[in-house]
Order: sequence, then structure tokens, then C-alpha cells
Amino acid sequence: MPNKHVEGGFILKEGDVLAIEPFATNGKGLVHDGSLAEIYSIIRKKPVRMPAVRNVLKQAEEYRELPFAKRWLKSDRLDFSLLQLEKEGVLHSYPVLIESAGGLVSQAEHTVIITQDGCEVTTK
Repeated sequence: MPNKHVEGGFILKEGDVLAIEPFATNGKGLVHDGSLAEIYSIIRKKPVRMPAVRNVLKQAEEYRELPFAKRWLKSDRLDFSLLQLEKEGVLHSYPVLIESAGGLVSQAEHTVIITQDGCEVTTK
């Protein structure tokens, strides 16, 4: 569900699962992609030759289709391995978002499941 107006809107149904991620800033409220990435996800399977890269891929595969943080992986050649996997089209990187005015940004997150009587927050 996008975080902007969509013609026709959305109707939530019982069993739907949503992540609610509000952001607050003392800046302009506008962001752009930074040059660094800290979050990745696997976008396709592909065999890799280099042992260090293969080791990082094996660790990443534990998260299946879910995004994972760079800090969760261990390798002496982590940055090199992530870059190789991205170049080979195995990983997608999510750049750090930079507040356009240089403001501080905070984020909270909750996951909710739509129930017959409302919703259940699963991330308390």
C-alpha cells in the first residue's frame, strides 16, 4: 500500500498484514538516496565462484526473500562480496536515505494483522 493518495483507495480485508513505518524529522521532510547501502535482499539465484563471495551468499540465503542488514553478515571481505553479488544481479541494495536539509530522522515500525474486530499489533 503506497504512502500517498491513490485514486479509489484501498480496502483492507481480514488477514491482510501491514507494516506501518512512520518517520519524523526536524528537516524538510524530503529524502534522497545516499551513496551507501546497509540493507540488501536476494533478487535471483546464481552460482558464484569465489569462496568469500559464496560464503556471504550462503549467509544471505538464510533470510530467503526478506531484506537483511549488512551488519548481520560476517566476512573479512564483506564489502567486496556484497558489491560482487550486486554486480552479478544476485542482490539488490537499498541505499541509506538522506534528509535533504540534513535534518535528523527517526523511524518507528509496527506490523499489524487485520482481524474481524480491528487489528492485532504483532510488534509490541
